[in-house]
Amino acid sequence: MKRILLVEDESIIRMDLKLMLESEGYEVIKEVNDGEKAVEYALRLKPDIILMDIKMPKLDGLKASKIIGKQLDVPIIIITAYSQREFVKKAQQDNVIGYIVKPISSKNLIPAIEVALHQAKKAKKLQQNIDRAKEEVQHRKVIEKAKGIVMEQKSITEQVAFKYLRDTSMSNRLSMYELAMRIINKNK
Repeated sequence: MKRILLVEDESIIRMDLKLMLESEGYEVIKEVNDGEKAVEYALRLKPDIILMDIKMPKLDGLKASKIIGKQLDVPIIIITAYSQREFVKKAQQDNVIGYIVKPISSKNLIPAIEVALHQAKKAKKLQQNIDRAKEEVQHRKVIEKAKGIVMEQKSITEQVAFKYLRDTSMSNRLSMYELAMRIINKNK
């Protein structure tokens, strides 16, 4: 069950949205009526998705979305009565993945939520792959540095040094990276 933070200052609209969402199997974990509370509860509850109105007291939805986006990787769908170009332009933030103009019906809300959740999942997986690739590059640099140290100390070729590192890591049950770190630290 996907957890939703519902941010809407008009209580009747908020109640309608909650009923719509719960009838479709979503869990509305909190309902709030201003941007400050949206930020507070987003950081505290870490919802799967946030539905955020734009015009609200204290802190508007666009500013709240920006603050949340700097601290959490959570998709936000803007729900608003405003379709003017200036609002749409301001809503173009990394974490805002949808913009629905009121009146909102189940027919346009549920597909928007499903697509937003899917896109957020894809983006998260892509970021994990990027992070993993960066880590692999860093590990390879460390292994290359250790290989250079071994080549110099033992006066051997690159190929022989690599085989030495591989065999030593296997016999000591260490990853190549762990062995390389030990060699580098030992030779500082």
